[in-house]
Amino acid sequence: MAKRILVIDDDPDILSILDIIFVEEGYETILYQSGTTIEHIKILHPDLILLDVRIIGFPKTGAQICAEIKNELELEAIPVLLVSAEINVPELAESCGANGYVNKPFDIENLLAKVKEFIP
Repeated sequence: MAKRILVIDDDPDILSILDIIFVEEGYETILYQSGTTIEHIKILHPDLILLDVRIIGFPKTGAQICAEIKNELELEAIPVLLVSAEINVPELAESCGANGYVNKPFDIENLLAKVKEFIP
């Protein structure tokens, strides 16, 4: 069974690109152009979550969603990677308990290498 990657990003172009990249690599993608609830993530139970820091139109930031995920016993083991153009993304990732981060604009090979660290 293919590993599942949940991608949350408000940019439809990034979602489309990531969908193509990950499907070509044999992953199953779940794409959200807005944030989602912890309860819904529990239902989806992805193998990895890529989370944009700024989600336009959603009341929480990616870092806040990440912190909620890491505080849920059922979800805390799921790797979370923040994806952002924010200058302070390393600090944001550390403060919310993310497993890592990827800077935007991202290099596809580096992104895939980072993902494969957590889900081969």
